[in-house]
Amino acid sequence: MAIVKWEPYNELSTVQDRLNHLFSDSFRSFFDDEQGRLSQDWIPAVDIYEDTDGIKLHIELPGMEMKEISVNLENNVLKVNGEKRLVNDDKKENYRRLERVSGRFVRSFSVPNTVDQGKVNAAYKNGVLTLDLPKREETKPKNLTIKIQ
Repeated sequence: MAIVKWEPYNELSTVQDRLNHLFSDSFRSFFDDEQGRLSQDWIPAVDIYEDTDGIKLHIELPGMEMKEISVNLENNVLKVNGEKRLVNDDKKENYRRLERVSGRFVRSFSVPNTVDQGKVNAAYKNGVLTLDLPKREETKPKNLTIKIQ
């Protein structure tokens, strides 16, 4: 039998991670409108990439159609929302297992002032919504060669 060194801080870290996960799942939904209705049932995964030309967002929305997705940009806030329905309208009690997510979702992102809001593009292909937020020309870094005298 091997002797294992006991690390009490590792156990506390594990407990803290479990509690954080519990609370983040419990309070993940938020209120969207003035009436206080629950605005989302799930949160789609998002990848955000930024380079010198702009910002790209890739949002996973599998099984959805473009008409079910809404994208708005107002007051430097990009808001993506929609509703994913179950493929079958069968009664839920007839399912033995139901793992695919469905329901309403809302994702909001702060957009920096460097983005040219008039040139934002959106494309939807293979269950991934790609948003391209190009930077304004005057905010892009410039490479100037300075002549030494």
